[in-house]
Amino acid sequence: MGTKAREIAGVDIKELVNDLNRAYCDEWLAYYAWWYMGQSVEGKGYEDMAEFLNKIAKDELEHAQELAERIIELGGLPTNSLSLIEKNANSPYPGVMKKLNDYDEIIKLVTQAEAGAIEVYNKLAAKTFGKDHDTYQLVTHIMGEEIGHEEMFENLIEK
Repeated sequence: MGTKAREIAGVDIKELVNDLNRAYCDEWLAYYAWWYMGQSVEGKGYEDMAEFLNKIAKDELEHAQELAERIIELGGLPTNSLSLIEKNANSPYPGVMKKLNDYDEIIKLVTQAEAGAIEVYNKLAAKTFGKDHDTYQLVTHIMGEEIGHEEMFENLIEK
């Protein structure tokens, strides 16, 4: 981020980098949980559930990459130690299903984590709105995808 951009940003860049790093750690935790469940799910219709989980895992990895790029643009460095990922995240590791065919538990884990992500990105959007336009666009883009993830899994709940 150049001198003029820093001048007009209207946010504490160091604090923003810290917030983005926390979101970056969240994305890595979600990526791993969804990827793991996508590889190990079993039971009736497991192919469909695995496909959903793997699609979302891919999106979460993309979010981590986008956040890493923005963190670097702002003059920071993304968290670079696996042992610090959960420690520096907004939320603890979301966990994985205890039974490989427990779709209700998978849906609960995913929807709770996606709701948490939506909250994180909503706060980042409010913090950067009208100030740091590039970060604002990034976090609202990611938030839109998280909203889609939450809806995709909520639609699987039997009513």
